[in-house]
Parts: sequence; structure tokens; C-alpha cells
Amino acid sequence: MSVITSELAAVSEESTTTAIRRSLARRKRKQVILQTLGITAISIAFLMLFILIASLVSTGHTAFIQTHVTLNVFVDPEEVPLSRLPRGNFDDVLAASLAKSIPGVDVSDRATMRKIEDIFSNGAQFKLRDMVVENPDLIGQTVELSVPVSDPYDQLNKDQIDRNTPEQLRRLKDNQLGYFDALQAAGMISTPINTGLITNADSRFPELAGLKGAIIGSFWALLVCFVISFPLGIGAAIYLEEFAPKNRISDIIEVNINNLAAVPSVVFGLLALAVFIGWFGLPRSVPFVGGLTLALMTMPTIIIATRAALKAVPPSIREAALGIGASRQQVVFGHVLPLAMPGILTGTIIGLAQALGETAPLLLIGMNAFITSAPSTPFDSATALPTQIFIWADSPERGFVSRTSAAILVLMAFLISMNAIAIFMRKKLERKW
Repeated sequence: MSVITSELAAVSEESTTTAIRRSLARRKRKQVILQTLGITAISIAFLMLFILIASLVSTGHTAFIQTHVTLNVFVDPEEVPLSRLPRGNFDDVLAASLAKSIPGVDVSDRATMRKIEDIFSNGAQFKLRDMVVENPDLIGQTVELSVPVSDPYDQLNKDQIDRNTPEQLRRLKDNQLGYFDALQAAGMISTPINTGLITNADSRFPELAGLKGAIIGSFWALLVCFVISFPLGIGAAIYLEEFAPKNRISDIIEVNINNLAAVPSVVFGLLALAVFIGWFGLPRSVPFVGGLTLALMTMPTIIIATRAALKAVPPSIREAALGIGASRQQVVFGHVLPLAMPGILTGTIIGLAQALGETAPLLLIGMNAFITSAPSTPFDSATALPTQIFIWADSPERGFVSRTSAAILVLMAFLISMNAIAIFMRKKLERKW
């Protein structure tokens, strides 16, 4: 009987061991499958990100350089008389000076001279005008001037116009290609860094268009957004987390704040259009209204981040402060809030970075107008970086294609910088409990 019992126990132990081994094998297979799926998902995400950045760089890198023509300009007193300043035939002066560098040009042929004038960007004559107005002694003298070429010649220099295309289908005819080749052979063509992409405001001419107005407009909008959403969001979070009674009303408020953080941005744009512009009569296309709209969007994010940071402070901090006789307000503002500030600032910066990239609400309040000067106050008409990208992407001009990609890269640089600052602050200021 004991032998049978021993044999049964051995069989039972062997079957249990086999079952455990099979179970471990299944668990390992599932773990390997889960790890493989995770690595695959991360790889696909990085691949998509690489494709996005690569496509933007390949399209937009040409916008960071600009084709210039450098020439010696004789400021003819007959074309630019001192008595007529700031008026004068500055475009004819430029064309006449440039024609001297192109062999075989008939300067008496007006049609030919017009084609030579087309080599310059529209702002070239104004650059010469400003120089002469600032120093009238230049009249009658020869000055060296470097100006951007027009968009078709800029694309030609960047190999974006195929010379093998039939002449009737090309933007530049054969004689115009010859003019440009002559200038290149004379060493008058250069491709410096396009600082105008950042220092110029918007323009209808691609070679002159820049992001200065959009950058300053975004700055004013974010400043208004921060001034409004930061104190209100922190104040609301402190009250809800530290002072508000836990009842049905506070629960409803908390649920609605969480829901507002997930509301599509276009809804906030419609709200701003109806309230700020429709009821309050505030002007359209101004960063102040844009900042108010972005503040509505950012406030729920700041409230949620602030409450999470306040909850992360250990209860022992509150209990110790109360134990030595501090009031509830002293505990919150003197001990809890300073310890939670790193998390609050991190959430605020991330919320502002999200607001910087919003387009739909700004379009609805009219911040997509054509503005050729940078705003000096939050109440001046302006665009923002996302809406400027929308304007350029909608333009039929070929030259705006590369500038659209370049503007997206600039916007991404700002977003990455803001997120990097948030990560740095969290690592630098966080406390270990």
C-alpha cells in the first residue's frame, strides 16, 4: 500500500512539474511576443518621425539660403534727382547697372530692360532708395549693392527649374537663362544664409517673405495666454485640491475640467468668435484675442497638472506644518505650493507649447490676415506661426512650398525647445521623497 502511495505521489509530482514548465514556457512566449510588439510599435513611431523630419528638411532646407546678386550701381542723377527724393526711377538705375554685366544686351530695347529688371526681387529698388535717402551724397556715385533675386531665378539657382523643360512650359525663357548664366560667370551670384526668413515680415513675393510678424504675434499671444491662464489655473487648482469641500458640486466641476482638456480646439475658437468678438466687440486678428482664446484651452491643462503636483507632496509636510501651529493657508502657500512648483511649471510650459501649435482657433478669430509688418503691441493685427504656415501652404506661388516646410521646422524647433525646458526644470527642481 505504501509503495502504491509513493508511486502515485511521484506521478503527481512529475505531472505538476511538467505543468509548471509548460506554464512558464507559455508565459515566456507571451512576454517575448509583448516585447516584440512594443519594440515594433516604437520602431514604427521613430520611422514615421524620421520620414516626417526628412521630408520637411528635404523640402525646406533651400528656404534657409537665398540667391543674391551683387553689383556696382551707378546712382544716375538724371534718374534719381535730389529734388525728387524719396521718389526716383530706382528700378531703371538697377537695370542699367546690371545690363553692363550682361554681354549683348540692347539697353535701348525697353522690353529687354524689363526682363532684366525682373531678375531683381521687388524689394531691391526700395533697398537702394533707403540707402540714397539716408545718404543723398550717394547720388552721382557708384555703390556696391547686394539684393535678392526674384523667385523664378532663385528657384533656377537652386535647381528647382529644369532647364530641359520646353521653353513654352518654363517660367524662364532661354534668353533669361542666358542672362542668369552670364551673371554667374561674372561671379555676381551668391547664396548666403537667408536671414530674411526670420527678420522679414510676410510678403506676397516668396523671396521677401519672412516669419518676423508671425513670431512676434505668437509671442504676444503666448504672453497674454500665460498672464491669464497661469494665475487663474493655479488658483483654481489650489482651491479644488486644498480648500473645496468634497461634495457633488466639486465632483461635477472636476469632471467638467477633465472634459474641457479633451475638447477640440476648434470649439474654443467658435466660443472666442462668439464671445470675445461677437459680444465684447474686440478686434479681429489681434494677439490679445488670440491669447484669450489660447488661455481658455490651456487653463484646464494647468489645473490638472497643478492638482497632480499638489497631490504628489507627501501628507507628512502638511501634518508637520499644522502640528507647529500653521494655519491652513500658511501650510498651502508656505510649504505645499513651493514644493509643488516644479511640477506646476512643467505642466504650464507643456500647456503653452501645445497652445503655440494650435491653428484652428486662431483661424476662426481672423489671425490669418495678410500682415506685412510685425505687431508692436498685443492689439495690433498679426498672424501666428501656425496660421502663417497655413497661409503659405495655401499660396499658389511655387516659392512658398519650401518656405512652408521651413516655417514648420522653425515651429518644431520652438516646440522642442519648450519641451526641453520643461524636462530640464523637472529634472533640476524635482524632490525625492
